[in-house]
Amino acid sequence: MKILFFIVFSFTSTAVFAVQNADSLTYELQRNKINGMLNARSQKFGQYDQSLTSRTGIFGLKTKRDMQYSINILTEIIQTDNEILKETKTLLDYKNYQQEKVVSQSKESESRSLAYMRTLNKLQSENEKINIQISEYKKDKKFYQIIAYALGLAILCFGLFAYRKISFKKA
Repeated sequence: MKILFFIVFSFTSTAVFAVQNADSLTYELQRNKINGMLNARSQKFGQYDQSLTSRTGIFGLKTKRDMQYSINILTEIIQTDNEILKETKTLLDYKNYQQEKVVSQSKESESRSLAYMRTLNKLQSENEKINIQISEYKKDKKFYQIIAYALGLAILCFGLFAYRKISFKKA
């Protein structure tokens, strides 16, 4: 019973491990995508910081073009932030999905294992009943064998007795 349980558990855990490896790879790819977006945001923020210090106007003043450049960079940063939030939400949703999937697979595996254990217990009890019946049949068989031998011996004795009686009457 323990060996069967171990075999079932190993097959189940192997399947779960293979699924988790694929899920982990997808999760890692999503994380790498978010990290790349964070690096791009960091670079854009550096550009924005430089645009704040640049002054191309007369007497070192900021021009309308300098300000527009800074605003464009800020817009790009906001767009990147929105994309990062969207991808982070996707990552969190995926992580929640993974956790729910692992829990459901665990419950399924546990219920399957319990079903196997119930089946094994049922088969063991049936096996014990059959073994008890077999031992009763063996006892009955011995009893009937003894009766058959005794009956055969009685018939043989009766036959010998009848033969002797007939042979003494003729003599």
